[in-house]
Parts: sequence; structure tokens; C-alpha cells
Amino acid sequence: MLIVIIRTLILFVFVATAMRIMGKREIGQLQPYELVIAIMLSELAAIPMENTGIPLLNGITPILTLLMAQVVLSYISLKSSRARAVICGTPSVLIENGKIKEKELARLRYNINDLLEQLRVKNVPNISDVEFAILETSGQLSVIPKSQKRPIVPEDMNLPTKYEGLPYTLIVDGEIMYKNLAKLNLDVAWLKQQLNSFGIADPKQVLFASLDTQGNLYYQKKS
Repeated sequence: MLIVIIRTLILFVFVATAMRIMGKREIGQLQPYELVIAIMLSELAAIPMENTGIPLLNGITPILTLLMAQVVLSYISLKSSRARAVICGTPSVLIENGKIKEKELARLRYNINDLLEQLRVKNVPNISDVEFAILETSGQLSVIPKSQKRPIVPEDMNLPTKYEGLPYTLIVDGEIMYKNLAKLNLDVAWLKQQLNSFGIADPKQVLFASLDTQGNLYYQKKS
């Protein structure tokens, strides 16, 4: 039993490391060949887990082979657009200039109901509001609404806007993020002084705190 547990933990760490090397994309964003490799990795890891008679190296070797294949294919597709089209495929335009492309739908075996469902997922319930709909190689549908149906942005009304960057996290569950303080050229003394002004004596009392680019400190105390 102990041998099975150890083999399982080793294979788990090995497959998890392999998936990290493959990248951080979600399952729905994987290319077809990446999804195939992910499925095969799990299957290959399961065989030596279930059968202790199979040497562990016999399970690790094909996993390494698949990982190397994924890295090589990713590198090739990164460097060559022609190879990328062969390996990953090319995006397909399903709606062009407000008109559904029937032949493209038929070629992809993508029916109208599938198209309407994906449009609703993108918060576009009315197909007449769509200028372009593009089925990406990952299977995701990109929707470009008609210009009259797009949300108004400040640029449309010639309104000036201030820069909005990402806020810096300063405290998470009572733990101070020293690296972020250093990036802002601030110190713990400044942070404690700010918290004291809100009646908080100890940073450990704070569940979360962040500082935005306008210098506003947001915080929430622990319950």
C-alpha cells in the first residue's frame, strides 16, 4: 500500500509539473493538440498508478516524450505562421458584415443553435446586432458588434480620463506584502500609520488591503 501511495505522489508531482510547463491556459483555451496531450498525460500516469508491476520509469518516459513534443510544437508554431496554421488551424468567420456564412457553418458542422448559444454567452442575444463572429482555433467565439450597438466609451464623447493601473495588494489575511510596498517606495511604518487613521492597531486585524494608482487605500477588517 505504501508503494502505491509513493508512486501516486511521484506521478502526481510529475504530471502537475508537466502541465505547468505546458502553460497556464484554461482547458477551454487549449489548442486541439494540447488537449490531446493533456488527456494522454493523465492516461499514461494512471497506468503505473494502478499496476505496481510496471516500472515507474516506463510511465515517466512517455510523459516526458509528450511534454517534449508539446514544447517543440509550441516553439514551431510560435516561429512559423504556416506551421501554426497546420498545427493549430485557422480562425473561421461565421458572421461577416452582418451575414451568416452558411457554407462555413456547414463545413465546421456548427449549427445555428450553437451559434445563437455562443452569442448569448457573449451577452449578444440579437444576431442582427453582430457585425463579425469569429470561431477561434481554441473553440471560443469572438463577437464584434455593429458600431451602433457597441457600448459608449469616453473617447466617443471626447471625455478626458485619468490613468487607471492595477491596484497593489498590501495585506492578505493579515500578512503584509513587503514586495509590493517596496515597489511603491513605501514601508511598514507608513502602512501602520494609514491603518491607525482608520482605527486599526494591528495589520493582522485586516483581511485585505490594497492601494490604487490614485493613492486610495481600500481595506476590509477580519470578522
